[in-house]
Amino acid sequence: MEIKEEQDRFVLLNDENQEIGEMTWSNAGEKMMIIDHTFVEPTYRGQKLAEKLVYSGVEKARREGKKIIPLCPFAKKEFDRKPEYGDVLRT
Repeated sequence: MEIKEEQDRFVLLNDENQEIGEMTWSNAGEKMMIIDHTFVEPTYRGQKLAEKLVYSGVEKARREGKKIIPLCPFAKKEFDRKPEYGDVLRT
């Protein structure tokens, strides 16, 4: 499995280099990311892959000094469950 960053999204690739998931965001100004969508193909669910996609967004925000608004229900749940993401959560 590999996560690759593209324009406004992280793509999850399987070992055959096929796209099996994604997390997308919109930039709201220079200091804000809005995570609006997280998806993993049903056959790959239950492996914490969506969590890894959201974590990639958190790491990107930390690197770039941005805050995140998690509009996607899955991303919002991740932020609610993981207080360690509080440093990038826009409150």
